[in-house]
Amino acid sequence: MNFFIQRSELRDIYEKVVAGERISDADALRLFESKDINAVGAIADFANQKKNGVRASYIVNRYVNYSNYCILSCQFCSFSKKKRDADGFQFSIEEIVEKAREALKIGITEMHIVGGLHPSLPFSYYTDMLKALKNLDARLQLKCFTAIEILHLAWLSKKTVEQTLIELKDAGLASLTGGGAEIFRKEVRSAIAKGKESAEEYLDVHRTWHKLGQRSTCTMLYGHVETLADRVDHLRQLRALQDETGGFVALIPLAYQPEDNDIPVKTPPTGFDSLRTIAVSRIYLDNFPHITAYWIGLGMKLAQVALSYGADDIHGTIIEEHIFHMAGATSPQLQTESDMIKAIREAGRTPVQRNSFYEPIKILTDANQADGNSNENSARSKVLEDNLATA
Repeated sequence: MNFFIQRSELRDIYEKVVAGERISDADALRLFESKDINAVGAIADFANQKKNGVRASYIVNRYVNYSNYCILSCQFCSFSKKKRDADGFQFSIEEIVEKAREALKIGITEMHIVGGLHPSLPFSYYTDMLKALKNLDARLQLKCFTAIEILHLAWLSKKTVEQTLIELKDAGLASLTGGGAEIFRKEVRSAIAKGKESAEEYLDVHRTWHKLGQRSTCTMLYGHVETLADRVDHLRQLRALQDETGGFVALIPLAYQPEDNDIPVKTPPTGFDSLRTIAVSRIYLDNFPHITAYWIGLGMKLAQVALSYGADDIHGTIIEEHIFHMAGATSPQLQTESDMIKAIREAGRTPVQRNSFYEPIKILTDANQADGNSNENSARSKVLEDNLATA
């Protein structure tokens, strides 16, 4: 038995996890309320290694936000702009394709594309964008759109959510993103994202996508006005939908960025809070294959630590990220593949390059292979820097 568990008040929960029993909501709240972060982390690490061994994954991808114009005005969002705002932007399909073309030079396997609820772009813009990207490289996996974007596109196209998703899938959509979940409790959503889709609508979009035989990720935004009980309730609803559909491949907990937001927070998310949130998520979500430590929100050093607290993925190269950085994130805009491999190795894990569905592309078990050719890594870094400079 782990040293941190032997005399811990959480030993009964550890024994449940070892026995393969599902923990209760009350257990999850106890874990959140515990100050014994080492014991919580040890339980989460056991649960993770039982599922994933000592592997930790990353993806070589590029983020593109096609526009930040949005008809909503969520209180926590610094990304959303109106047409009158000087820092609003909108990319043409040709510009997005060019971003993809440049990123393909460093071997990306995924384009991650989201934006605001644009007031005037037609539905054809979105389907044409997907088709153009697939025409560029049919192997490119397109992970696009949040649940609220799908609802907006259904309204634009005057179709049902299911019909809208089918058209997007036929155009090339591979996976839905998990953004927009925030916290599901109605009172919290009203306080931070008034006018956004309800928890039921968010879950139903993903349910519909899963019933089409497709997969997606999901998120939880923590560290603002929610309570610890609200976090447990959020995880409960995700676990219930996963029981129903099995379509989620990962949860990505997102730390609230308070710097340039309209919601005042007395105590922004700390490293302690982030680690316990990741750990409790791993322990509670026994039907989820993966938990991602999102380095953009955490910083790479804390993301490394999170690999011992239940996470088995640190996300991707990203290249160009606006949403968290416009809210005040101070992490870098990008990571090279070699940097991510190094970070995973330093955390004592075996690096695995994955695709959008968290399926392994290559397992880097040999140190020489992991380090790669130095000239190739230098070339990739140069492409990343050039892309960021011109973004």
